[in-house]
Amino acid sequence: MLLAALLLVIGLSLLAYFGSRFRAVASGRKDLHSLPSYHGLFVALWVGLPSLLIIVVWVGLQEPVIDNLLLSSLPEEEIAGKDVGQVGLLLGEIKNVSRGQIFKEPSASVQAAADRYVAWQVIADRAMIAAALAIALAAGALAAIRFRPQFRARQSVERIVTWLMVLCSVLAILTTAGIVLSLVFEALRFFARVPFWDFFFGLSWEPQIALREDQIAGAGAFGAIPVFAGTLLIAFIAMLIAGPIGLLAAIYNAEYAHPRFRAVAKPLLEILAGVPTVVYGFFAVLTVAPALREFGALLGLSVAPNSALAAGAVMGIMIIPFISSLSDDALSAVPQAMRDGSYAIGATQAETIRQVLLPAALPGIVGGFLLAISRAIGETMIVVMAAGLIATLTANPFSGVTTVTVQIVTLLIGDTEFDSPKTLAAFALGLVLFVVTLGLNVIALRIVQKYREKYE
Repeated sequence: MLLAALLLVIGLSLLAYFGSRFRAVASGRKDLHSLPSYHGLFVALWVGLPSLLIIVVWVGLQEPVIDNLLLSSLPEEEIAGKDVGQVGLLLGEIKNVSRGQIFKEPSASVQAAADRYVAWQVIADRAMIAAALAIALAAGALAAIRFRPQFRARQSVERIVTWLMVLCSVLAILTTAGIVLSLVFEALRFFARVPFWDFFFGLSWEPQIALREDQIAGAGAFGAIPVFAGTLLIAFIAMLIAGPIGLLAAIYNAEYAHPRFRAVAKPLLEILAGVPTVVYGFFAVLTVAPALREFGALLGLSVAPNSALAAGAVMGIMIIPFISSLSDDALSAVPQAMRDGSYAIGATQAETIRQVLLPAALPGIVGGFLLAISRAIGETMIVVMAAGLIATLTANPFSGVTTVTVQIVTLLIGDTEFDSPKTLAAFALGLVLFVVTLGLNVIALRIVQKYREKYE
């Protein structure tokens, strides 16, 4: 029904646009203040936006309202003495029965509740469509009666679009603030249980603790130094591979390559950025890691089945396009006059690239490198599949290590309880990752500001 409601709104908006546009054209007035298309857009926006808002609010409130109605319609003995989790399971059973997903014979009350749930869903969906249709027609009629030759439709449309952009910006800011506040709040809960000093300077990471009385587990150790070290080691290996290859590829494509070769090579190189990370993980596990073990055996080196080198190497291949594409664009954006001036004083092409183009394009190149570093630090799937889950404090690239993102995933799956230090540790790690990424962005902005003043 949601799709039907959206299609209805889109259809009514298109009908309003073409109808109002035709009305403006058919008026034959030469003194129209705005183009006919703006008159059509004005009515279409009035038709589409209020009805779309009704649909969004309705969809957000429909499920909670029906859930409360279901609970109030159940017999008292069905929910007596049950906590929130058990009530949630009961609601889930009712909804599964309503969809025909029956794993055991439901009780009579559950079956009756499932039938009521289906009936109420149908009523609510039809009411949503009726409400959206009524709002659309009423708003369209109000907008249509405002048609006059001197009506400033263009200014009205631009005002509506401006407020829409402001609303989108506010939503983006509020979403970011919500993410940050949730991380900070949960991280503070974690540091209330685990000392700040132990987390940032501890050398042992063993977060597995007992969540229930019948479980057997250790007391837990939350020293995050091994996790941070593993993250930096894999990111460093990835940048050792991606940095030189990406930058040299960008220089060749921008300054040496024939236009026809560049037109083919650059899109092919950027395809690497579109390959799913799970594919890179399979490549690391099935191809790179065994090859590294065999090569290490030939040299008499002991290479772990899951090594930082395997994960870092494959991650480096993955982030090459981030460096090459942005660096290529930065080099191509340098004015030709700077090249010509360098050649005019006798500099060679290599000297021009090294002493003129690279400094001039430095903001874009630094931006590409920092974007690649952020991507390497935040990667999860490749590390899960190729590097391992055990936090080891080592600088040996042939050993298995883990990263911050992998530990966040590990801590939040399985048998979890959001009041335990084990689960709250994921939010502390997430906060650290957020601060590091923010710091990289600030550094990139400062570098860009410094060198733009010099070369613009």
